[in-house]
Amino acid sequence: MNICVFCASSLRIDPKYIELARQVGTELAKRGHTLVSGGATVSCMGAVTSATRAAGGRTVGVIPQVLVDIEVADEDSDELIVTNGMRERKGVMDARSDAFLVLPGGIGTLEELFEIWTARVLGIHDRPLVILDPWGLYEPLRTLVSTMYDEGFTRADVFDAISWTSTVDEAFAHLEARSQPVRPSVAELGEATG
Repeated sequence: MNICVFCASSLRIDPKYIELARQVGTELAKRGHTLVSGGATVSCMGAVTSATRAAGGRTVGVIPQVLVDIEVADEDSDELIVTNGMRERKGVMDARSDAFLVLPGGIGTLEELFEIWTARVLGIHDRPLVILDPWGLYEPLRTLVSTMYDEGFTRADVFDAISWTSTVDEAFAHLEARSQPVRPSVAELGEATG
């Protein structure tokens, strides 16, 4: 399976997040999966890719030319795809992936999460979408989306489209399980994205 991992590129984060990315990369390779990542060598992105390869796994990096120009591209990737921009990058990552794993990250990670989550809620795809959040970084997001539901801005099955996990083993159990499709009715489509 090709598993896309969305994660941090920040150099200012606690080392525990980088260690989590390493654990994910090692486990991904041990289970025989291919990593699809943002194609950079920094922070969690670099940690997950290097750990995947160190454990014998295959890596596919997808990176926009602007980041290649500042020399953060993972030239050791088994396959490195250079795109014209960020939107094309996300499209290629989406097209190359059978499942999505979201690690703690910043606004770029959130952007990637929301695009895949919205498409899943709309029934555009039924691939697994999993958040791995051992330390509760995304709990305010979960609360916000629950409040959006309470206020009528989204449907209850917004949470059927995503799995929230706190351990690496739990995350992979959800990634490897068959996802249940989310099929909105025409009346619900306006509620799906707000």
